[in-house]
Amino acid sequence: MPDAPISAEVSSVAKKESSKQPLPCGTWPSRVTVDLVAGKTRTLSEVSVDGTVVYWLERRPSEKGRTVLMRWCEASGSQEVLPPECDVATRVHEYGGGAYAVRNGQVVFSDKRTGGLWGQLAEDATPVCLAPGEGLRYADLRFDQAGHTVLAVREDHRTQGEPKAALVAVSVGSDPVGEGAVLYTGPDFLSSPALSPDGAFLAWIEWDHPNMPWDATRLCLARVVRDTEGQIRALEDRRVLAGETQAESILEPRWTDDGRLLVISDRSGSWTVWQVEPSAQSLHNSAQQADIPLSGLTLLPMPEGEIGQSAWVFGQRSYQPLPQGSILVLAVREGVTHCLCVSREGTVTPFAAHPEQCPVPLANGHFAWLEAPSDALPTVVVGTVQNGVQQVLQHSAALTLSSDDISRPETIRFPVEEGGEPLGHAFFYPPANSAARVPEGERPPMIVLVHGGPTARAQEGLSFKVQWWTSRGFAVLDVNYGGSTGFGRQWRERLKGAWGVVDVADCIAACQHMVKTGRIDPARIAIRGSSAGGMTVLVALASSSLFAAGVSLYGVTDLRALAQETHKFEARYLDGLIGPWPEAESVYLARSPLSVAARIRAPVLLLQGAEDQVVPPAQAYAMADALKAAGTPCILHEFPGEGHGFRQESTIRKAWKEELAFYGQVFGFQPQG
Repeated sequence: MPDAPISAEVSSVAKKESSKQPLPCGTWPSRVTVDLVAGKTRTLSEVSVDGTVVYWLERRPSEKGRTVLMRWCEASGSQEVLPPECDVATRVHEYGGGAYAVRNGQVVFSDKRTGGLWGQLAEDATPVCLAPGEGLRYADLRFDQAGHTVLAVREDHRTQGEPKAALVAVSVGSDPVGEGAVLYTGPDFLSSPALSPDGAFLAWIEWDHPNMPWDATRLCLARVVRDTEGQIRALEDRRVLAGETQAESILEPRWTDDGRLLVISDRSGSWTVWQVEPSAQSLHNSAQQADIPLSGLTLLPMPEGEIGQSAWVFGQRSYQPLPQGSILVLAVREGVTHCLCVSREGTVTPFAAHPEQCPVPLANGHFAWLEAPSDALPTVVVGTVQNGVQQVLQHSAALTLSSDDISRPETIRFPVEEGGEPLGHAFFYPPANSAARVPEGERPPMIVLVHGGPTARAQEGLSFKVQWWTSRGFAVLDVNYGGSTGFGRQWRERLKGAWGVVDVADCIAACQHMVKTGRIDPARIAIRGSSAGGMTVLVALASSSLFAAGVSLYGVTDLRALAQETHKFEARYLDGLIGPWPEAESVYLARSPLSVAARIRAPVLLLQGAEDQVVPPAQAYAMADALKAAGTPCILHEFPGEGHGFRQESTIRKAWKEELAFYGQVFGFQPQG
């Protein structure tokens, strides 16, 4: 009787659905409240370990977005590490990352409020300033093996023009406060300093304008020079190991315990892990200055997977070398992240968890990581490869959502060209609520999400930007348009010279595909996005009548102004996405949302931070004026004290409630409460 269990299961699901109250979409009572989203949820990140002690960061909207360093150990549980006046964050490249490091109980960190590099050199001791913050910023912090020195990427903003990047070594101890020893400078950008296990060599990544780190970088190596006290003071015999003779994106250099140097490269077409050949010692002794070939680690039997992430922030971890030559990797396949343990012989063992970044090993054989599944809120956890999560150290929120209140992602493939192969990718989330259902005869409205970057990707982990809407009766479509990562270099490069064209066309094609399925209401489709995604939103509104409304959060509206006014990290980004500036000024003008504002007829909501340095508020003002001049309904809300991305509880509350009310006005429903 093979059909009986299936029939019983279907009957149970149907009975559960019939018990729910049919309510108009948008009006559903939701457990994903504004209190939960804005004030009671911590943003967890940057898990690291020191022996058997676990550290992580948590950003707290209830404390005006302050980022707190937390520590957990078996004996004392979880506790804050630093005094309440400390805010652990950095603005190197504006997006930051790698803002703290720990070793043998010592903590060094970048303090957002002062900009300086600080150290807590004994447990619960008062932090002391190690390097000043006036005009200087520090990120990608790494201790040397002895704990005498902290390596950092430093940005110097004290002179006119672009800030200067340098690799620096800052003493940890009794030395007077200084700026540290400049080990290396010259390239426009530097990242990922990695010391060999014996402390003799330093590897790092560098690149120059107009490249971004996902376009072309160089892997470099140099011998470390120390003083008589063991402090790192200089580098010598710098060599370029890869990236000199061909354009490739090289990321995340890491050393194995036995002295092998591993990196991520996309020279095969997709990011994956490679091993540098020959060894570091041989490279140093060699007189050859030319590009050194890399030999791939033949470990993962899944050529469609991609191991690597776009380097918007410092400190990302896509793989982790383990003892006995094994490697943990995060492989993206069909848009979904899989954590795998790969032996030196190539045996693949799935990691029974859903890490946001690659787990890091504790001294007791366990691992620590940020668990980010698609059906539960993120948590900092400890566990093993075989058993997955064994202990939760910190929840991002006290509330646990009912399984029936969570919408799970469905992978959608759609053609990006008429009659073509289904190459496009998106995650579709149907409405989900334990108490309400879509009434008979109604199809749900749909919100299209456009991720930022534009070189980023839609991810499957549970997110309030999805569940806020699905729990209220909306469907959500999260699109991995051309340019998104996780699908190989060729997919990323579809956006080369075509930003504002390919991304818009892919979002429209994804919507058309969903309309054909009959699962959503074609008359109630909205599109929303932030930063680069905001630009796609506005151009899509001007390009298609599919969308009944649009929301742009701190979105780009004037590409010419962006090319002239933005920060160093993205100062030449548009050269690859649009064309060289100013030679291609006419293209910049034609692609800007301001130039097509008169063609937008759907209502628009603009949400903007008053202190945004990436997309200045003037861009939102100009767009609002252009829309009003065209007779298009437009609301602009500016939030004081906010930069590029909203952090304060009061801002987050207002932004979510205002957007829901906006859709209620457009689609004709009264939001619950």
